Amino acid sequence: MSVLFSMAAFALAASISPGPVNVVALSSGAQFGLAAGQRHVLGATVGFVVLLLFTGFGLHQVLKQQPGLIEIVRWAGVLFLLYLAWKLAADDGRLHTTVAARPPSLLHGAAMQWLNPKAWLAAVAGMGAFAADGQAGLIWTFALIYFGVCYLSVACWVYAGAFLGAYLQSPGRVRAFNRCMAALLAGCAVSLVYF
Repeated sequence: MSVLFSMAAFALAASISPGPVNVVALSSGAQFGLAAGQRHVLGATVGFVVLLLFTGFGLHQVLKQQPGLIEIVRWAGVLFLLYLAWKLAADDGRLHTTVAARPPSLLHGAAMQWLNPKAWLAAVAGMGAFAADGQAGLIWTFALIYFGVCYLSVACWVYAGAFLGAYLQSPGRVRAFNRCMAALLAGCAVSLVYF
């Protein structure tokens, strides 16, 4: 039972801590509400669990042999985060426009995990700690635990954003909020450069 608790604690620490996926979840909840933000939550959760399974079933061996691939993922993640930050910072804050803004999709949430160096580190570290020998039962157990914990963790960020959304009813407040989120995403990107 203690290994299951350890897996859950690791998953919680990695999933609920601030990072690019959670910043987008917060922003999505604030702008589009709880229900619309759930697509991002599900996509991010599925994307991470698929990454976790690939890592557990051998991808970490490839990454050890080809460390350049980790650098490619890191720089792709930095560029993607800077792009998202720019889009948020450039938003005019108008709540009702002729072209409706769309919340992040399920695919967007999954792609964020695959371009998120924090997710890669969590997958490699988690599998290294709990299933380094490649035992299928442990890999699947860890993935199932991680799915539940990750989903609830990212959903908490969407819920917090939806709560904040009630206070963001003017374009000026939305602009200010978006620029704060853009600064956080840019900060995440910069931190990845020095990681």
